[in-house]
Amino acid sequence: MQADKYPFAQELITDTEGNIRKVVIDFHDYLRLLEAIEDEGLILAMKTVEQEIPLNIDEALAQL
Repeated sequence: MQADKYPFAQELITDTEGNIRKVVIDFHDYLRLLEAIEDEGLILAMKTVEQEIPLNIDEALAQL
């Protein structure tokens, strides 16, 4: 496998059989990827509760 097939990879570290074991990427690219993963998690969480009725603070505390 070649690093040019992976958009963020600067270097691929393989085992003796040629299987990719590690990927070296720029730290800023890593932060961008991390932010994208967190954003996706937030979107998924928002979708799971979009049909719920909002509660005020007193109602929420009463349910606890």
